[in-house]
Amino acid sequence: MANFMKHIPGSNPIETPTRHAASKGVGVLGLHEGRTLLLALQTRCSKAHAVAGCDLSAEKIGAARGEYPELFYTSDYAALLARDDVEIVAIYTPDALHGEHIVQAFEAGKDVICTKPMVNSLADARLVWETGLRTGRRLLVGQSTRFFEPFRRQRRAFEAGEVGAVEMVDAHYVHRMDWYYEKSAWAARETDWIFLGLSHPLDLLRWYLGPIAEVSAFGQTSALGRKYELAHPDIYVVNVVAADGRVGRAFGHYGAHELPRARNCIELMLYGDQGTSQAQYHDMRYVHTTADGTEVVEDHLYAGRHYYFNSEVHGMHYGEFANYAEYFAGVLIAGDDDAEYSPNLREGIETFCLMEAARLSVAEKRMVAVGELMSVVGLEV
Repeated sequence: MANFMKHIPGSNPIETPTRHAASKGVGVLGLHEGRTLLLALQTRCSKAHAVAGCDLSAEKIGAARGEYPELFYTSDYAALLARDDVEIVAIYTPDALHGEHIVQAFEAGKDVICTKPMVNSLADARLVWETGLRTGRRLLVGQSTRFFEPFRRQRRAFEAGEVGAVEMVDAHYVHRMDWYYEKSAWAARETDWIFLGLSHPLDLLRWYLGPIAEVSAFGQTSALGRKYELAHPDIYVVNVVAADGRVGRAFGHYGAHELPRARNCIELMLYGDQGTSQAQYHDMRYVHTTADGTEVVEDHLYAGRHYYFNSEVHGMHYGEFANYAEYFAGVLIAGDDDAEYSPNLREGIETFCLMEAARLSVAEKRMVAVGELMSVVGLEV
């Protein structure tokens, strides 16, 4: 359509930055959400750029090639790993394959970005952890929520001390998911929503509360979940106690009807001794209180919607993917093997253990100590 507007005006236009001299070449495995990363790398990043794409689907390869014909495409993961210009492998395959794909990348000498959940089994967690230690390769968990604008603003404010000491954290992710079962049938039978949607709020609890000591969780299946014959619940409430005694809560509902405009599908509330704050997704609102109790609403949607959503569905991840790829590539380019970044391999394993503890708590109707699972994986508590 000749008159289609491809750019929504705002103060964050898509202006491809000059490529850094040491920009890292990225090979993307899985070209559904991975195709979004390909576009984000080519239009928003300076420290990372796409060089290759891999998928078993000829149709998905064809769609990516139609946008970036100059890249290398293959259906053979080994062929992608064999390329010297692939320095980072970005993994967007079904959950149960993540462990195998991470290990293969580590063994090939590649650093890794892996979409959440990093793994969804104790056996894979232990194997990935041991292989990471042995090879010395680095991994970033692609927790997109952390890299969405309101959550980035909330984090900067937290680190500046604007809410004081955080005393309680409350996070949720609520979304109707029948469309997801139609797209990815494996999600109904082969995984658990704890590792899918609930991985976002559980990661946010771990981010602000630090290591989690104990978990008590409850689950049930929605009418929508029963329709699709889910193997596991799709409604969860998870209560946690951090190692330092603070508490938090995560809530998830993936058979919801529709949300009223007053709520967002992902929200994070921080309750501090000097103030409170809330970040929201899909909307781009960051709401916080000042020292005198005034409420301030920051709405970045007009300025940032094209950068984050690319004029497509209000909920795509172009901006978040670009933000975490640029962040991770910057860590690697700096060359400091001791540099801290987050969420790294150890934190990803810890968060998996938190998710597994929640799953066990529901299944066995008991409180679960996260440290028990970390010991099984091989991490010191």
